[in-house]
Amino acid sequence: MNGTDGNAYDYFVARHLRDGRGERIAFTDPWRSLSYAELDTASARFAAGLVRAGIERERRIALVMLDTIDFPIAFWGALRAGVVPIPINTLLPADIAGYILQDSRAAALFVSAPLLDELKPAARRVGRVVVGNPDGTGGGFAEFLAGAGPGAAMAECSPDEVAFWLYSSGSTGLPKGVRHVHASLKATADTYAANVLRLNPDDVAFSAAKLFFAYGLGNSMTFPMAAGASSVLLPDRPTPDAVLDVMRRRRPTLFGGVPTLYAALLAHPQLGPGAGSDRLRTCISAGEPLPEHLGLRWRDRVGCDILDGIGSTEMLHIFLSNRPDDIRYGTTGKPVPGYELRIVGDDGAEVADGESGELSVRGPSAAEGYWNQREKSRLTFRGEWTHTGDTYTRDADGYYRYCGRSDDMLKVGGIWVSPFEVEEALIAHPAVLEAAVVGQPDADGLIKPKAFVVLQANAAAEDRAALAATLQNTVKERIGVWKYPRWIEFPDTLPKTANGKIQRYKLRDGQA
Repeated sequence: MNGTDGNAYDYFVARHLRDGRGERIAFTDPWRSLSYAELDTASARFAAGLVRAGIERERRIALVMLDTIDFPIAFWGALRAGVVPIPINTLLPADIAGYILQDSRAAALFVSAPLLDELKPAARRVGRVVVGNPDGTGGGFAEFLAGAGPGAAMAECSPDEVAFWLYSSGSTGLPKGVRHVHASLKATADTYAANVLRLNPDDVAFSAAKLFFAYGLGNSMTFPMAAGASSVLLPDRPTPDAVLDVMRRRRPTLFGGVPTLYAALLAHPQLGPGAGSDRLRTCISAGEPLPEHLGLRWRDRVGCDILDGIGSTEMLHIFLSNRPDDIRYGTTGKPVPGYELRIVGDDGAEVADGESGELSVRGPSAAEGYWNQREKSRLTFRGEWTHTGDTYTRDADGYYRYCGRSDDMLKVGGIWVSPFEVEEALIAHPAVLEAAVVGQPDADGLIKPKAFVVLQANAAAEDRAALAATLQNTVKERIGVWKYPRWIEFPDTLPKTANGKIQRYKLRDGQA
């Protein structure tokens, strides 16, 4: 099927004008608000600007943009024109961003002015660079819109046509270009957003996870837009102070974060009911599993549960999640309606409940594949099933529990040990802010757990040897004697990817 209704723009933008919601606010950033009608007009101008610049349909453009109103204008404007936008992580080192620009063969780069200096060497590889001021005043982005007429027609697309790319942010190796089709955006809205979040037009969403992440793209853009709701954008780093300020001023009903941020917010003295918003009803978490004690502490202090889930760049958003009426902290919940999950062993067969294996998922939002990575595409996308690389168990009640990345699992004394389980036991101690566990050979060459623990600020002065012994005993008592970390180090920080995932390989290799 081809036609304008196959273009995701029709459902997420044009539909609201047809249904009389054009004057509703779609996005608010620190400087401006944008209605659905204004988004339609600005996106049409952006699409016309692409045509005027000679960027043909199916060509790719890179977006290295802060979370401001300009981002959805560029993203939806590209889709309207049949051009493929590639949001790029604004926190990436210049060499990695340059690799993505070269790998994707982007025809143009749209970049927020504060990010330009870092990108200048890489930007030389792109034929056209358009710079925008975050507050919308002047600059090349405003001129790009103003110089084009508003009459660009919406491109006719098949739902199966590639709409946009996202580059994966794996903990090792270079990022991979993940190609998603138009239909995938509505698929995540019809599954996770409709069945778990249940947004309505009066909701206000605020996501600390940025728009260039698959997680943030859904939280801040496609999910509220599917409901005709509104989204608050934060261009700055989501520090606890910045997040709490937005919560107080904008009073969102939905908040999306990652476990590291929830832990930092819980350590903030000003965190209280609603995290500052008297309208807050739903909090969600993804990116890494949420330790049980963080969810319980958040509920007690904020008065709102956190719905922990797992998604991936390859599946675009969350496919396994807790739900408002079905929460079991310490687990990732149950499959989101519309997705099928299975846990398979090394032989490819499903394992029994209680046994660990690799999580595989089948559902409507799976990517088409990786760009120029044929072998990796074959390993990840096998027929209808996407292999996640995450190790899970499922209990008799159907709840899924995360064990770790498949290549992070440890065999200690002939028994598989989940690093996440040890980390969760460590983080439950009030002195611990973050923890990472890796395998290290002992004097006999046998693998044993080693922990790297970042302390809470009020525990920094404690005797480290005594605290290490206390933490070891805590792990023994909570999850088993053989699982305790034989060594504990206390670094100030843990090495992480640009989106906050702990890089355990650096800890294993002594690079941290």
